[in-house]
Amino acid sequence: MAVDVAIPGMGESVSEVILIEWLKSDGQYVERDEPICVLETDKANVDLPSPAGGVLQHLQALETTLEVGAVIARIEEGAAPAVEVAEEAPAAAPAKSTEDAPAAQADAKEASTALSPAVRRLVEEHALDPVAIVGTGKDGRLTKKDVQGHLHGLKAAAKEAPVAEPAAPAQEIPVPASPTPARQALKPIESDEEGIRREPMSRIRQRIAQHLVGAQHNAAMLTTFNEVDLSGVMQLRAKYKERFAEVHGVSLGLMSFFSRAVVLALGEYPAVNAQIDGTDIVYHDFVNLGIAVSTDRGLLVPILRRAEQLSMADVEGEIKRLALGARDNKLAMDELSGGTFTITNGGVFGSLLSTPILNAPQSGILGMHAIKDRPIAVDGEVVIRPMMYVALSYDHRLVDGQQSVSFLVRVKELVEDPTRLMLQV
Repeated sequence: MAVDVAIPGMGESVSEVILIEWLKSDGQYVERDEPICVLETDKANVDLPSPAGGVLQHLQALETTLEVGAVIARIEEGAAPAVEVAEEAPAAAPAKSTEDAPAAQADAKEASTALSPAVRRLVEEHALDPVAIVGTGKDGRLTKKDVQGHLHGLKAAAKEAPVAEPAAPAQEIPVPASPTPARQALKPIESDEEGIRREPMSRIRQRIAQHLVGAQHNAAMLTTFNEVDLSGVMQLRAKYKERFAEVHGVSLGLMSFFSRAVVLALGEYPAVNAQIDGTDIVYHDFVNLGIAVSTDRGLLVPILRRAEQLSMADVEGEIKRLALGARDNKLAMDELSGGTFTITNGGVFGSLLSTPILNAPQSGILGMHAIKDRPIAVDGEVVIRPMMYVALSYDHRLVDGQQSVSFLVRVKELVEDPTRLMLQV
């Protein structure tokens, strides 16, 4: 019996994916739940597990944009494991004489059929002879890195000796689906002008850009500001941070204080934790708190689920786990979807003040900033205190000015008095 391999639902706002790599070959036997391909979304790259055990057939082409529910392959259940297609081609054979030409042609044909899908695609796109490339894989087989290294050598040789045969044309990299009907192709362009270079934008970066621009176009976004005196938090951390680390195994950071303050404030101002769905308002009786994390692939927002149920130690531990997972691309889709409110901390990079962009479809995002010693007036006297500017961007279609200002003031009050924060008063 044949079982369809379909693109599963991947959480809110993810309606399509791009198939970027097959981990298994056509005709190869796979086990149930074994990863068979890699899908790229606007949040992360994820492995797709096999829905059944059997022989993998009818593979969808790579670099294809697919909607949720699309069938990308079939699994023939009950089929006996076949001899697996070699993942890498044999190493290049020694140079042959003209008498050996028929044998060499046969070797080349055999090598071309033994290539893995990723290697075969590179070889065909650049019109390469696989036999002419030295393989470094097991038993001298050809790997993707071997082909890329060969291409790099051709390119370098072309620059050093213009009369030599140039490398194959650069691959056209498809741009992800956009609001326009047709998909465009973007080619790497090398400028003759010194000091200028152009690179195609990664698909994840393009999706992030579309998401952020969409948030600005589809919401009446406004930002309100305040400042927080962190003297109390700093004193508490200095007194208990070592003991906290001994007991809980994690450091006592600022994020747990702000996370707890946000959770309590959202309970008092539920509109900031809601979202608009058509002509309806969707309220949440829980807080799935997004924590923005900067990675080399762009900004990701892993989710602290049911943050209202987490202790400060739980918050610190989860933030550490999710941040490491985001940077190593090891988060599952459910850890990147379903947020109801977001915190972003530009202060770790030195930002003094900013207006954060909403993480649609959420209606609120809190921006933290750098801590600076500044003179302020306390009881009629000028004192130096560690101060932080905070910003709340919100969707004015749903959140009124009074609600937004009151929410941010409540966060300020709770953080400035950690005792109230602990007692939830």
